[in-house]
Amino acid sequence: MILAEFNETAAREARARQMQLTKPPGSLGRFESLAEFMAGWQGRPDPRIERAQAVVFAGNHGICMRGVNPFPQEVTALMVRNFEAGGAAINQICRIAGAELSVVALDLDQPTSDFTAGPAMSLAEVEAAMARGAAAVDRKADVLVLGEMGIGNSTIAAALAAATFGGTGRDWVGPGTGSDADGLARKAGVVDEGLARHRGVRTTRDTLAAFGGREQAAICGAVQRARALGLPVILDGFICSAAAAVLLRDDATALDHCLIGHLSAEPGHHRLVAALRKEPVVALDMRLGEGSGAAVALMLLRAALECHNGMATFAEAGIGA
Repeated sequence: MILAEFNETAAREARARQMQLTKPPGSLGRFESLAEFMAGWQGRPDPRIERAQAVVFAGNHGICMRGVNPFPQEVTALMVRNFEAGGAAINQICRIAGAELSVVALDLDQPTSDFTAGPAMSLAEVEAAMARGAAAVDRKADVLVLGEMGIGNSTIAAALAAATFGGTGRDWVGPGTGSDADGLARKAGVVDEGLARHRGVRTTRDTLAAFGGREQAAICGAVQRARALGLPVILDGFICSAAAAVLLRDDATALDHCLIGHLSAEPGHHRLVAALRKEPVVALDMRLGEGSGAAVALMLLRAALECHNGMATFAEAGIGA
């Protein structure tokens, strides 16, 4: 796969424009670096967001049979219907953020297998899910917002993060949809069992096959497709970021075109963000998933580009020599 590269010339020209705008240098803080990021990936010094796409991938997980989640798997399909009916938080945020939302349900009637008993998926299933993720990407979009839905997938995220960056289940698990202390201990133990069974997995696809799930594989496929298109991506919180991070097992530059939309209240996300060496756009104590934090970040990204493109320079305003 041919990967698009960051356009240093466009980023440098965007940086030069920032120095000419009617403000003290650096006074817009992160807005300035966000504009440079978008300029580099769009390959133009005046980056725009005329078409924003948001995609939520949904899947079910065999690990739920181990009691890692307080809600039944049927909730995944019910939430997919809620997304499609416009009743979820992500629908409201996408509406005001100006993002076109779609939901991709991945074989919800066929949960992946219990990763403590064997691989969660076959390599063929991994490839199929990644292909569906890639196919969901709109090549005409200017930015891609990614999110997920799947009962039990915070346990999958903890396992993927531990496999990718090291550590134990206790290092990575969190409350998810509301696990209590006993539930957290159960989740940590399940993750440790999976890590022991799948010790030695190294590649992106082998890791996804070992632990799942379909929505995580689809996220990886979408991120790869976006990179091929030179399309900037906003990742959501812990589950989405942990899924995308598995791509680093094959390519250390695989997430260069990605922003982390928000810092999740899930404790594992703090550790993950540090490992990724990326600064989330916002931190609002959110841990909903669905792409909700990433969609909030989209609003700030739009604001950053409005300032970058719309502000007058000192010369245009007749200020200075």
